[in-house]
Amino acid sequence: MKNIVLKFGGTILNDKEMRSKAAGQVYNYYSEGYAPIVVVSALGRYGDPYSTDTLIQLVKDVNPKIEPRELDLIMSCGEIISSVIFHAELSALGIPSIALTGAQAGIMTDDNFSNADVTKINTKNLFKILSQKMVPIISGFQGESEHGEVTTLGRGTSDYTASLLGAKLKAESIIIFKDVDGLMSADPKIVSEAKNISHISYEDVFQMAEFGAKIIHPLAVEEAMKAEIPLVIKNIIDDDKYTLIDNSGSNNIISAVTYMPNRVQFVITTNSENDRKLINKIFNALAENGISIDLISIFPDRKIFTIDNYYAQITSEIIKQTSLNYSIVDHLVKVSVIGCRMRGVPGIMAKIIQSFSENRIEILQTADSHNSISCLVKEDNYEKAVRMLYNIFGI
Repeated sequence: MKNIVLKFGGTILNDKEMRSKAAGQVYNYYSEGYAPIVVVSALGRYGDPYSTDTLIQLVKDVNPKIEPRELDLIMSCGEIISSVIFHAELSALGIPSIALTGAQAGIMTDDNFSNADVTKINTKNLFKILSQKMVPIISGFQGESEHGEVTTLGRGTSDYTASLLGAKLKAESIIIFKDVDGLMSADPKIVSEAKNISHISYEDVFQMAEFGAKIIHPLAVEEAMKAEIPLVIKNIIDDDKYTLIDNSGSNNIISAVTYMPNRVQFVITTNSENDRKLINKIFNALAENGISIDLISIFPDRKIFTIDNYYAQITSEIIKQTSLNYSIVDHLVKVSVIGCRMRGVPGIMAKIIQSFSENRIEILQTADSHNSISCLVKEDNYEKAVRMLYNIFGI
């Protein structure tokens, strides 16, 4: 039998009609001779009874300071509930299945609660279940430490669980079902003519995820890419709406426009050699506090970098511990063009600068790589910038 991983999101499982369609997908693959391995997310979103955020809020309403160990315990409940409910759906169709926690599926992690790293996957139990022609329904987003503690892998990592299992079990493909049409060439709320991307490379979609597209977790893409397993994002309602992600991808130089809000820019003045030593001290302190620098520009007299707004206060406190002068620009958005082999293609950056200048959109910072070009703009201008980039390159 050929292994195939099928992952279903929480909004699908929270809706009776879509959950029935999800069970039908498993039934079809099972009937065709596949060995489906199902991964599920928690039911719904915040406000729904068993969503992860709702469960967290139940505890924080009692005491906002909850220990990481106990937080992981309650955060793991949503996926377990989903696995049992989906087991009931499959049983109603006559498909033998078994609901599993991440630990029962053999996912082992370190002790870093709420953001655990997977150390190994013991597939003994899964292979036993598959050999009995049963469908394992695995709670995503979770595992177990070597000390027997329940751990979670970080928010939004059920897709990552699917890719990890697909790689370990050498699945034919990993299909992630959602209630959207796969990856889009831009946010359709901003660009009405945005189109579904039917085929894209791992590298490009990884860049899209890294640069703000929220449709799939970057770790899920990275794991599938390492194992060279096709990854498919498919609409649960319409089988014709999907995105295939593999090594070949498309040959389009430009694939999509993305954006990342809540950026804050720090500009630090440096006038002497001692100032430059203090800059190194600042960067080391940022790393020690787990603060990731987004864009960075280095000049003899100043250092400019951007971070997520969430870390703005602690970053200011770190800089204040030195004698350096600095300024902050907030309410910024990073807009990016994603595509293969962009570096070295004449005229791309020139087009962007000219168009932004003509439309009075100030560019505060830029960065480019083999697969992306990014511009930092003010929040008031970002939607206009996204539409402009989309039209410039005729995506």
